[in-house]
Amino acid sequence: MRRIAATTFAGIVLGAAIVPAAGSAAEVNGRRQDFADASVSAGVPNDVLLAVSYLESRWNTNHGAPSTGAGFGPMHLTDAAAVTRGGTHHDEGTEDARGEDAGPARPARVAGPAAAAAPAPALQTLDQAAALTGVDKARLRTDARENIRGGAALLAAYQRDLGAPGGAGSDPAAWYGAVARYSGADTADAAAQFADEVFATMREGADRVTDDGQRVTLPAHPGLRPQTAWLDRLADRLGLRRPARPDGLECPPDLPCEWIPAPYADLGGGDYGNHDLSDRPARQRVQYIVIHDTEATYDTTIGLVQDPAYVSWNYTIRSADGHVAQHVKTKDVAWHAGNWYVNATSVGIEHEGFAAEGAWYTEAMYRSSAKLVRYLAGRLGIPLDRGHIIGHDNVPGTVPSTVRGMHWDPGPFWDWGHYFDLLHAPFRATGTARTGLVTIDPDYDANRPAFTGCTGASGNPCPEHGASQLILHTAPDAAAPLLLDPGLHPDGGPSTMLLSDHGSRVSAGQTYAVAGRQGDWTAVWYLGQKGWFSNPPAAPTAKWATGLVAVPRPGRDTIPVYGRAYPEQAAYSPGVPYQPITPLQYTFAAGQRYAVTNVVQGEYYRAVTFDGSSPGDWTVIRGATWYAQIQFGHRVMYVNLDDVQILPSLPEATPTPGSDREHAGR
Repeated sequence: MRRIAATTFAGIVLGAAIVPAAGSAAEVNGRRQDFADASVSAGVPNDVLLAVSYLESRWNTNHGAPSTGAGFGPMHLTDAAAVTRGGTHHDEGTEDARGEDAGPARPARVAGPAAAAAPAPALQTLDQAAALTGVDKARLRTDARENIRGGAALLAAYQRDLGAPGGAGSDPAAWYGAVARYSGADTADAAAQFADEVFATMREGADRVTDDGQRVTLPAHPGLRPQTAWLDRLADRLGLRRPARPDGLECPPDLPCEWIPAPYADLGGGDYGNHDLSDRPARQRVQYIVIHDTEATYDTTIGLVQDPAYVSWNYTIRSADGHVAQHVKTKDVAWHAGNWYVNATSVGIEHEGFAAEGAWYTEAMYRSSAKLVRYLAGRLGIPLDRGHIIGHDNVPGTVPSTVRGMHWDPGPFWDWGHYFDLLHAPFRATGTARTGLVTIDPDYDANRPAFTGCTGASGNPCPEHGASQLILHTAPDAAAPLLLDPGLHPDGGPSTMLLSDHGSRVSAGQTYAVAGRQGDWTAVWYLGQKGWFSNPPAAPTAKWATGLVAVPRPGRDTIPVYGRAYPEQAAYSPGVPYQPITPLQYTFAAGQRYAVTNVVQGEYYRAVTFDGSSPGDWTVIRGATWYAQIQFGHRVMYVNLDDVQILPSLPEATPTPGSDREHAGR
């Protein structure tokens, strides 16, 4: 994610972590009435309207900002023409998506996308809503009441078009076809998936306080069974595709998914694309799932991944309906993360977004993504925690020169807390204020950092919006400077509130070693410094945790930190060039401690030719060196186990000679 439409807002101090929602649930309760009124005026059952809105936005307004799927308001009325531009985050910066010192590089686009076509009707529902209601498009984007009226009018029109029974008092079960059409899906299974989720929401019920402080309740209807036969009429009327599910498609059976392969092609002159063949997990364990944001339309993204001269990723998920396309088998290595060690041990999932002008993600996409990740994690044995389910912004630079150019999607507006709830792995307290670790977990809607640089000049303020990241300060004071990040700011200047500058931020679900407490503030060890964040007991932004920490071995003043866990030189066979183990520009000093999130053996997957003809190609080189993966900053990093001791996180636990291997898993 790069930019979102800029507006001016006041009353937020630079770096302030938490501001209250706009009004309490008791003070502001008009949203429920808005749905009830729209139900009557459009002739749509209120519960159908509520459930559709929940699956789109969870009833939030998102302060008038567009979603990454170009949708606005509680009903996610889309206006792609107003927010879309071409390109993806892979086209910007200096990151080589392959992240390998040998073999073909992919530092930027080789073959760009075709000229942008007019948005599909599913991405321009705002126009349809405006025509049906007579309400100005600008108002439909920003006025929640009118947005709900517009969405209700669309549903009613879809129901009439199908010839299905309508009216506010009609049987909700008969609205299955209209709900499926509201998804904007072009495949029958994706339309059905959306409608099934809507009706599941009606069966289970829902109750929450929205981002502007309004409580909305959808009562549970456990016996509701939709009339799914309306989907057949919808599919025939709209010509919805019914994509094949070939043998070997790696998706859960209840998730709409199709196979759109990324090409493996010889481009001549030693160049090939756009991924590498392998045999994972038999050849190499898959340890990570990397979450990306495409910053382009789904159609543009699908076109790019089919270009052999471009880069690749394993899956793409569409925003409006959660439809999934698989491009690279999980056994093979896609070029997506900018770090070869991470690429060789990960699966990459792209989520549809638009030129960083979107500030939020649809519930439909979150749910599809969570289903896919749960499935992959179960098949591949990947733990459901933030040491293994990471954002592109958590992938470290490979060597000092690449740190600054690494990408930072999916950005601060990805709701990690909600995502892990959907993964059935919610962030929980596992310790106390005395157990030495803390897991970041702010209230997403109330946490609204004063980010800048969404559009135009870097100092322009971003719209007020919930976020999953907290800001760190050099002292327990909101006016104190931000921390230093020598990788992002080699000139020695402090970090900034620029949306892309995560050099002084922690993210929901990440676990850090506690470095101090003072009043309502908590400090953590971060990039060799103490970083303070507001964590008042009355409104905590983190949960106490327990686990393991890495500390320098006795007698070591400082130890190096690495961006990849490569083996030592002696492990390489003759004819295979050694990949140097190069420290990054950060300092891990005695007296500091960092949370350990994994322990891995040093390894390097050798793959530099199209046909595997180079000496040692398509083999994994493993050494005697082991590494601890630590939460060192916003990105994960690695330290040599011979340089550290692994200890319980309790502050009173101190290094003792001979104890460094007990907790290392070796």
